[in-house]
Amino acid sequence: MTSSLPEGQPATATIEPGLRHVTIEPSVLYFGTPVALISTLNPDGTANLAPMSSSWYLGNTVVLGFGDTGQTLPNLQRCPDLVINLPSAAQRAAVERLAPLTGRYPVPDDKRERFRYEPDKFRAAGLTEQPSDLVQAPRVAECPVQLEATVTGIHMAAEGGFAIVEARVLQVHVAADLVIPGTNYVDTGRWQPLFYVFRHYFSTGPDLGSNFRAEQ
Repeated sequence: MTSSLPEGQPATATIEPGLRHVTIEPSVLYFGTPVALISTLNPDGTANLAPMSSSWYLGNTVVLGFGDTGQTLPNLQRCPDLVINLPSAAQRAAVERLAPLTGRYPVPDDKRERFRYEPDKFRAAGLTEQPSDLVQAPRVAECPVQLEATVTGIHMAAEGGFAIVEARVLQVHVAADLVIPGTNYVDTGRWQPLFYVFRHYFSTGPDLGSNFRAEQ
């Protein structure tokens, strides 16, 4: 990210007094990304719903990372339709109810100790299916932001164990009370996304100011 400075004013680095670095080997690199609930279609036409936080966006493209032992990846390999549902902090409990569930049967060996098979994840999480406009996968009615999308590419990771999925966002649904009236802008003061940071849940803090490219 870049920042703008008044013309002629030099940029200066601010280093916290006493700051030093140590080398560590964290078990995960979840420094902080939004939680998403990914809805896809099972082979029998029912919906699968899976929480994840490995995603990033560029333009209308979203890049998603999925493990290869869950049900989401084979669903997307068969049918490219999906919805990226973004919960707010208010849906944290529902997200956590989904966390130990898998739609894969039988449960893969590496998941058996901590996961259980659940064919109806919407019911188990206490969430509601909502029909989509452009894709077959349903939306999550309780999620304030819903992105209908279609897969454009699947790349298996060189080291194995997961896949990188590229998808194109086709339509964006946002709760009316989060949209600035008369615009296409989300009210960032009201939107409270749920973040996943080293396997802990957080939401947003105080507004620290806008980027120089912000339009509102």
